[in-house]
Amino acid sequence: MHKAAILDDYQNVALGFADWRRLGGEVEVTVFNDHLSGEEAIAKRLRDFDILVLNRERTPIPETLLLRLPNLKLMTTSGMYNRSVDMEAARARGIDVCGTEMKSASTPELTWGLILALARQIPREDQNVRAGRWQETVGVGLAGKVLGIIGLGKLGTPVARIGQAFNMEVIAWSPNLTQERADEVGVRCVDKDTLMSSADFITLHMPLSERSRGILQADDLAKIKSTAFLINTSRGPLIDEGALIDALQRKLFAGAGLDVYDVEPLPADHPIRRLDNTVLTPHLGYVSRDTYETSFAQTVDNIEAWLKGTPQRLINGV
Repeated sequence: MHKAAILDDYQNVALGFADWRRLGGEVEVTVFNDHLSGEEAIAKRLRDFDILVLNRERTPIPETLLLRLPNLKLMTTSGMYNRSVDMEAARARGIDVCGTEMKSASTPELTWGLILALARQIPREDQNVRAGRWQETVGVGLAGKVLGIIGLGKLGTPVARIGQAFNMEVIAWSPNLTQERADEVGVRCVDKDTLMSSADFITLHMPLSERSRGILQADDLAKIKSTAFLINTSRGPLIDEGALIDALQRKLFAGAGLDVYDVEPLPADHPIRRLDNTVLTPHLGYVSRDTYETSFAQTVDNIEAWLKGTPQRLINGV
């Protein structure tokens, strides 16, 4: 009997989004709804499992942890990459790593949810109405405003197109962005300083890597207009968190919509929770019914294929 662990199923929904019965009596599935952050505790919990089901990058799997999981033979992750898994170390130990398709529309959609929530102060006014108050804020419209996109790739491009539908001027920057690429989307390529200083809404859509970590520092945040908003639905460490908290506490710009953080889940006593000029969501960018239906169904497919000796959707080349 194989033993599979589903990690970080915060909402306790994984078993309901796929037909795990297809694995028959070959796999015993255990679901963990909590999140462990210490490697000692993670190793102790997972040492008896030979299959791990990873929900994106919620639990890192470095080489030091793999060395403490002698029974592990298969990892299957939502998405066709997972930067928190040491793929080389897994390959060296003969561990297959398989991925799944993802619905890429959900993150751009959430980005626009945060933009609209900030522009029209929707969360605050919702609470005001429930408390018996009426019209305490004055929102801003989007037409004619400047949307600045950092990273014009698979996620930044649909965000740009929606901005154009709102009749916004769209500008973009990333270290390798060219005007030729920007022309394909109909946006203007600018330098970093121009984007930070002229955009009314700035949104990040870059993968986290050693090169992109901390791509926005205190001096970048200081360039943002006092009336502008910053949105991050990509990865928390793209922005220097200490500098971001300081800028928001000092109200250097109008506010931020944040879906991602340096440490997740966000600690209960974290200072970001106390900021009154933010809209905060708990890393919902890819968390949608459509995405879960696809990724968990394909996870079961992956395990089933592996049991038959024909692993599919391999992403570590074993």
